[in-house]
Amino acid sequence: MQVAMIGLGRMGMNMARRFMGKGHQVVAYNRTAKKTEELAGEGVTAAYSLEEIPGLLEKPRAVWMMLPAGPTVDDHLVRLLNLLDTGDMIIDGGNSFYKDDLRRAVTVEEAGLSYVDAGVSGGIWGLKEGYCLMVGGPRDAFNHLEPLFKDLAPEEGYIYCGASGAGHFVKMIHNGIEYAMMQAYAEGFELIEASPYGKDLAYDALSHVWNRGSVIRSWLLELAERAFQADPDLSKIQGYVDDSGEGRWTVQHAIEAAVASPVITLSLFERFRSRKGNTLTDRVLAALRREFGGHAVKKTGSD
Repeated sequence: MQVAMIGLGRMGMNMARRFMGKGHQVVAYNRTAKKTEELAGEGVTAAYSLEEIPGLLEKPRAVWMMLPAGPTVDDHLVRLLNLLDTGDMIIDGGNSFYKDDLRRAVTVEEAGLSYVDAGVSGGIWGLKEGYCLMVGGPRDAFNHLEPLFKDLAPEEGYIYCGASGAGHFVKMIHNGIEYAMMQAYAEGFELIEASPYGKDLAYDALSHVWNRGSVIRSWLLELAERAFQADPDLSKIQGYVDDSGEGRWTVQHAIEAAVASPVITLSLFERFRSRKGNTLTDRVLAALRREFGGHAVKKTGSD
């Protein structure tokens, strides 16, 4: 099957490679030409502008975007609608907000094309292991594109989630759960570190053991094992934890739906907390303890 891949970042590059490895004909485009040229050397058909893409694909065309969420997706979508024809299909595989999918789907369908939202999970390991796919949009478009989904995913690793927005919505919740799981693991290791037993435990070995029959076994623990093997106390990195949006959107949905989601919410807030040292919050807490109870406070170097 033919597919155009627009956006050759950490995910898009390897997704294009996986498609090629499964026998699909890939047209690749990136804003900067270096990555396009790299893939061209591996056998893809290079496109150096969006305008070239339609002429390199047979109808109905499948165009897959792997772009940063937000205005970049909208900008490319507007341009593609002026280039593609009735019956063509546009897949957004980035981490778009599902409510953006709802308005985009209307615009695309009014132009006679199909818009498909695909939540993609797998990170840098997807090339080898496959990408878990959560897909929303018109069912007939999903059926037509299913050979792509099947080959991009591991066995039984893709699902049709429903109408437009469903794929990215489910991926959003998936990432909210991921935030909470990561936070629980991280807190667990710190609790051990703060105990009399921490100095006697190798955390890579502990991660390995927990993945052998334990109820908390997971791929995240496999990754923790790798990280601890490379850096036993993780001293080579800073504890600054970023977020890419899905956690915020999950908490926003929880508020709108009036669904109590305290663990996911707190895991998001802990990421915010990680980015600041000596916060005003902590200084206020320390000051209040000093004022009401005479508790000692740690002072800065200046008076």
